[in-house]
Amino acid sequence: MDVKKIESLAKLMQETGLTGLELVEGDVELRLERQQEVVAVAPAAPVMPVAAPAPAAGAEALGVSHEQAAPQKEGTLVLSPTVGVFYASPSPDARPFVEVGDQVKKGDTLCIIEAMKLMNEIPSEVDGTVAEICVGNGQVVEYNQPLFRIV
Repeated sequence: MDVKKIESLAKLMQETGLTGLELVEGDVELRLERQQEVVAVAPAAPVMPVAAPAPAAGAEALGVSHEQAAPQKEGTLVLSPTVGVFYASPSPDARPFVEVGDQVKKGDTLCIIEAMKLMNEIPSEVDGTVAEICVGNGQVVEYNQPLFRIV
């Protein structure tokens, strides 16, 4: 079994979300496993403004001030409209659409999500600065998973 075939099987596992694969060809046995990613799913809105944090329930009773309670980050979250593979650039050797610190305008392409062999460009819903890229290139994303934070 050649390395190219093993690489293609690993890529297939990533694209489809499989966590394990066993293959037997003649006297060669191959078992591929990968850890399943745990992803927190955001509420069902494609873009969600992030408000100032509310005090944690019982935080003061525990002696934790409002400033010490887990603060949420400001800005607007751009959420994945579909399940698919996140691509930061139009091709593997191209520059990413956006990087942290880049200014974006409403309608600018932020990334591509490949879903069922279709490439879906994800536009910015707001003007602002890219403060955070929440996923890595080639990562499988879930519906409503945060992709970017724009402030």
